[in-house]
Amino acid sequence: MTSFKGIIYAMISSGTFGLIPLFTIPLVEDLGVNEANILFYRFFLSAIMMGIICLFRSDSLKIEKKQILPIFALGGLYALTALFLVYSYNYIASGVATTIHFLYPICVSLLMVLFFKEQKSKSLIIAALLSLLGVALMCWTDGVSMNLLGVFLASLTILTYGTYIVALNQMKVGQLPADVLTFYVILAGAIIFFVYAQFDGGGVQAIPSFKAGVYLIALAFLATVISDFALILAVKYAGSTVTAILGSMEPLVAVSVGILVFSEYFTSQSMIGLILILASVVLVILSDQRKKKLALQKVEQNK
Repeated sequence: MTSFKGIIYAMISSGTFGLIPLFTIPLVEDLGVNEANILFYRFFLSAIMMGIICLFRSDSLKIEKKQILPIFALGGLYALTALFLVYSYNYIASGVATTIHFLYPICVSLLMVLFFKEQKSKSLIIAALLSLLGVALMCWTDGVSMNLLGVFLASLTILTYGTYIVALNQMKVGQLPADVLTFYVILAGAIIFFVYAQFDGGGVQAIPSFKAGVYLIALAFLATVISDFALILAVKYAGSTVTAILGSMEPLVAVSVGILVFSEYFTSQSMIGLILILASVVLVILSDQRKKKLALQKVEQNK
């Protein structure tokens, strides 16, 4: 029963994260809210909601001064991920952008190999090749190349979010309660986007309409707070491996939203590319889990 709860939480987490285009694209194209303001309100409203959750759970929000800078560093990486992903929607299909972003576990593995001397594996090389082929198939359909700027922006999220995950695991600040840390990371992002909005879009502007407010609240609540909080519960009840594999719901939901709501172009070639990308990520996750089990077995044998 516990594992089943974890699976449900993992599906909710990745599925709601995949809803980002559903609320973001109408805000930009139909309601005239610029990206800087969307991102500020998303993070600001999310921080308020997450703070209420922490207080409801009686979690102490007290942190030390030395933790402020690392939290802002994490908030910066998280904010950059959101920024690049949202801007990529202006150039490529949102489903493709989200699918490219989903390659971040491969970046995490590469960073661990390059900077933390984790053992290289054939699985990582195979996964990297599969992912590149998958992206190529999704971005070049029927001989028509996709906007390279959009692909580049979406690809940057792989690096920023991958670095965020690695930093989260390596920094001491990562030992804070997960919901408290999430609150401060989101709050840091809100501060960053408040400053960013002063240079892009003429500062933070009032929400232009009731409909825009509903979209912004939905974006903050469903695609940020629920997604992040469900992720915490998923890891707790189902473990990181199952949670990571079920993260495949994210691009599947985003692609479905793109096709059904925004009539985005999607062919059988795109489907093959999507499958290859999902397979590459699952391969990396399972390979990492296998390495951890082998390392644990060696430790037990040496006792």
